[in-house]
This record gives sequence, structure tokens and C-alpha cells, in this order.
Amino acid sequence: MNSIRTLCFVIAALSSYAALVYRLTQVRHSWRDNAYRTLVITLLLQCLTFTMGAVAMGSERFLGVGNLAILVMHVSAVAFCVSSQIILLRWATAAEEAVRKTRYWLIAGIALNALLIGLFLIADGPGRPASDFNSGSGQPLVLTYLLVFIVSQAVPCVTIFRQCGPYARMTDKAELRQALHLLSVAAMVLFLYCLSRTVNILTSACGFDIGVWQLAANVFSAVGIATLSLALTISSWGPSAGKLLEWARSYRSYRALYPLWRDLYESSPDILLEPPGASVSDLNYRLHRRVIEIRDGWRDLRPYIERTAGGTPGADRGASDESRQALAEAAQIRQALHAKRVGVVPDDNKDAGDFEDRDTNNFTAEVDWLTKVAYAYRKL
Repeated sequence: MNSIRTLCFVIAALSSYAALVYRLTQVRHSWRDNAYRTLVITLLLQCLTFTMGAVAMGSERFLGVGNLAILVMHVSAVAFCVSSQIILLRWATAAEEAVRKTRYWLIAGIALNALLIGLFLIADGPGRPASDFNSGSGQPLVLTYLLVFIVSQAVPCVTIFRQCGPYARMTDKAELRQALHLLSVAAMVLFLYCLSRTVNILTSACGFDIGVWQLAANVFSAVGIATLSLALTISSWGPSAGKLLEWARSYRSYRALYPLWRDLYESSPDILLEPPGASVSDLNYRLHRRVIEIRDGWRDLRPYIERTAGGTPGADRGASDESRQALAEAAQIRQALHAKRVGVVPDDNKDAGDFEDRDTNNFTAEVDWLTKVAYAYRKL
């Protein structure tokens, strides 16, 4: 179990250091911002907390003092929770109210850390086995110390979770909404850590051994901290990631439309707006151009598309209506291309009308629809 606990601490520490390093790359442009400085301090405390956790798993003594790593981990964890709450206040609360509430949280954090240090010393923390601070081992003072620590972690989780929803609805910044939603998920997972840790402590104090389920607290802690690290940095890298995903979706659509565009171009070379190129640096323009050229090629086929065409080959009865319609459109295009090659114009054709009344003003919806048709066409 110790190896898994150590691994969870290492994962939490690495995610914390990654978030810290990422934020430090912005120090030149953001250091004057109070919210940024608070964020860096929070990430430093987060790194210290889980570094000390990993150190405590490797040795019972730190700087020659028994269980000092555990005490530093708990004290920095309290400071880290207080700092996280202050960040949320600076993100989503008016300046005067944020200053007032920040003062309350700082006083509470200092008082809690003083209480933890006092209980640690009164309980002879340096002279006890490290296992006592994992479960309490039925010792009243150690048990009190651990329960005070858990409460100090659970209360900020509850307050952050309750505040994130209303704050997210108040802000009109998409990246801040994403950060707040992710922060609420992190608070919920870390609250599950507090519950699991409480179960571990109380069951041990009562003499029950829950076995491998003791590791649930460590897993929740690692997942929660990794999520929190993402929440504290997503406001800066989220827009870039969103643009990258949008580019990837556009590129996938651009490639998927190629077989349909190629056959329509071979049938109607005049649809080409300009010579094709291999570069995708101007992908948005090329995708718009490809959609327009497919529209024009499709219109050229209208006289060859038979309105009373029979069933769709390869249709799947379990498919959705839109998928069946896309397959039907693809089959009509395939038949129309053949009809144009052999010079046969059906009596009842689709010379009038356009794209089965599709909304061509919504470019995103049109790309999605044409991509479905192109996939169906490729299957045929």
C-alpha cells in the first residue's frame, strides 16, 4: 500500500509543479497583478504540500526531526486551501468584498495552523511512529489533530463548490467559466478525499481494518489535485487548446470532404474557384472554399438526380434518421454522377430546389452535414 500512496503523492506533486512552471512562464507580463501573485503562492504551497507527502512516505525524519514532514505537509495544506479560497474571491468578487473576506480567511488559516502545531507538540508528534498520523491509532490527541486537519480541508472544499456555480453564471468570460466549473469538480473530488480520510481514521480508532479501501483517500487526493492544477491554469491555456481542437475538427472535415469534392470536381471542373494547394495554414479559408465548390458541384448535378429514386443501398435499419438521409443523399449523388457521365437525364429530376432545404447560412451545421454525406459517399 505504501508504494501506491507514494505514487499518488508523486502524481499530485508533479501536476502541481507542472502548473507552477507553466504559470511562472507568464511572470514577466503578469507579476503586477495581485491575483497572479496569489495564484503563484497557491501553487508553491500546493507543491510544498505534496512534496512533503512524498518525503514523509520515504522517511519518518525530516531535517532530523521525527514526523516533521507530516506537520509541514498539513500546515502547508491548510495555507494552500486558504490561498485557493482567496483566488476564488479575487476572480469573482468585487475588490472591497474580496479584501474583507480575504482577511477572515487569513485569520482562520493562521488560527488553524497554530492549533495544529500546538496539538502536534502536545501529542509528542516527533516521538511517535509515522503510522499514528495516518490513522490516529486510537490516541485521543493524535485523533483530534487529524480530525482538525480534515475539517480544515473539508470546509474550503464545501465553500468553493457552493460559490463556483453562482460565480460561473455571473461572469461573461468563457475561460473563467471553464476554470470555475473545473474548480468545482476539484472541490468535489477533494471533499471525497476528506470523507475517505475520515472513514480511515474512525475505522482505525474503532479497531476495524478496511484493507485496500484505505487507498481511496490517496486516489481521490491525487485526482483532485491534478484537476485543481488544471483549473488554476486553464484560463490561460484553455483558449489556445480550444483553437487547436477547432483546427483539428476543421482539418478532419476538410479531409473527409475530399472524396466527395474530387468526384464532383471531375464531373464539373468549372466549380474550382482557384488552383488547389497542399498548405493547411489557411485551413478556414480552404474549408469554406471546399464547401462552396461542393455546393456548386451538387447544383450542377440537380438535373441528373432522380426524385423517385428507390431504396438506399447499404442502409442500416438501426441508424438515425439523419444518417439514413445522408446515405440517401450520397446514393443520389453517386447515381447522378453516373447519369451525367452516360448523358441520361431523368424525366422527374431535381433541377429545382437546393440541398433538401438545408440551412446553408449556418456554416458549422453545413460542414457537419456535408461531412456525414461524404462519409456515407465513401462507404458507397
